[in-house]
Amino acid sequence: MAQGKKRPAVPPPDGGWGWMIVAGCFLVTVCTRAVTRCISIFFVEFQMHFGADYSGTAWIHSLVDCTTMLCAPLGSFIGNRLSCRIAVILGGFLSSIGLVLSSFATSLEYLYLTLGVLTGIGFALCYTPAIAMVGSYFCERKALAYGIAMSGSGIGTFILAPAVQILIEHYSWRGALLILGGVVANLCVCGALLRPITLKEEEEAHGPDPLDTECGYGVKAPVVSMLEESLAINNNNNSHACFCFQSMQEYCFLLMPDFLMLAVSFLFLASGCSLPFVYLVPYALDMGVSHHQATFLMSILGVIDIVGNITFGWLVDRRCLKKYRNVCYMIAVGMEGVCCLFIPLLRTFALLVPFSVFYGYFDGAYVALIPVVTSDIVGTHNLSSALGIVYFLHAIPYLLSPPIGGWLVDTTGTYTATFFLSGFALISSSLVINKYSNSAVTRYILAKIWTLNNLSIMPVMSLHISFSGLT
Repeated sequence: MAQGKKRPAVPPPDGGWGWMIVAGCFLVTVCTRAVTRCISIFFVEFQMHFGADYSGTAWIHSLVDCTTMLCAPLGSFIGNRLSCRIAVILGGFLSSIGLVLSSFATSLEYLYLTLGVLTGIGFALCYTPAIAMVGSYFCERKALAYGIAMSGSGIGTFILAPAVQILIEHYSWRGALLILGGVVANLCVCGALLRPITLKEEEEAHGPDPLDTECGYGVKAPVVSMLEESLAINNNNNSHACFCFQSMQEYCFLLMPDFLMLAVSFLFLASGCSLPFVYLVPYALDMGVSHHQATFLMSILGVIDIVGNITFGWLVDRRCLKKYRNVCYMIAVGMEGVCCLFIPLLRTFALLVPFSVFYGYFDGAYVALIPVVTSDIVGTHNLSSALGIVYFLHAIPYLLSPPIGGWLVDTTGTYTATFFLSGFALISSSLVINKYSNSAVTRYILAKIWTLNNLSIMPVMSLHISFSGLT
């Protein structure tokens, strides 16, 4: 499994074995993110069996998400130092063991350790390296490749949500967790598909800045301090200095203002995106919806998530939108937040179906764009390390937001405050990266809207500024 001999440097092939990498990443997202989402189906079962309140039970789901994201840099580290293949295989083994041990749980604290921590660490070792490998194999069709790979979470949710409910009915929640442990063991097979590749920009680590020039767009070069030169001079005589120098190169993107702005946006995003997945099923049950219909809402959300992954990925790969991927990402996150604000008005199964459709679509859209937008900023060479930091930033919000949402439900007796918290957090995430509000793009869109409405009073100078800004 180790990289025994050095492979020749090549540009991203945009196909060939790259599609097998996409298939492997697709299965990884099925076995990690889809399984994490389906843990909410166990929510009522855990609550009834252990006699716990909403907040205490919600810690299980939040710990899985938190540990997965908190240990994402560990997955990046193992993937960079050893190989992505080793990281995914090791993660598959740990997560499978965690789910199997969870089937023997005797208390919520036991589940916190096995299902929350052990399984979460296994998912972390799999998730980031698999996603980074897709970025190494694709350039021109990167968004489409990520859309297909990340659609595994939606397809997995669509298939696993009703399957888990059936397993619980036939084998109880203990049997369902045991079977899920066997399913997740397939992550070891996914890891075997991740054949290492050496890109030209990796071979020229001390050469030009990692720019995705072959893709038709540039990536801003990371800012590196003057300490790099002194470390480079002495790194042949001091192994510790060499290690520090290499680590500095891997994380120099942390000094980029664009990445820091994106990081703040991710903090708000993670604070709101997990709440609907945790509380949609309990909310539907509280509104009198049957168990099967409530589970079907998760299936609808999952299948529409697939449509969002693939169609949005295909759209932003078009030449006219490739330069505005950040704007597309911002719109997707903002619309998802708006959907959450309407949930308290939806009190029947027929009204909750449109929510699942719209929320699922925009969720799939932004999830597919997270690695793409990150890659556009830091470059392919730093993508694995950057994704480790990006998903690390999700950890604390993932840990705290579900219990806070549960506390709001326990305190107010309704789910309104919980879903409002989710909506406002997502909208805030969109606004943080709205540095384009006064850009030529927005002025161009406004000019088109005014023109279509025959508003002849629009100043000619505004049109001139709009089109000159685009050129």
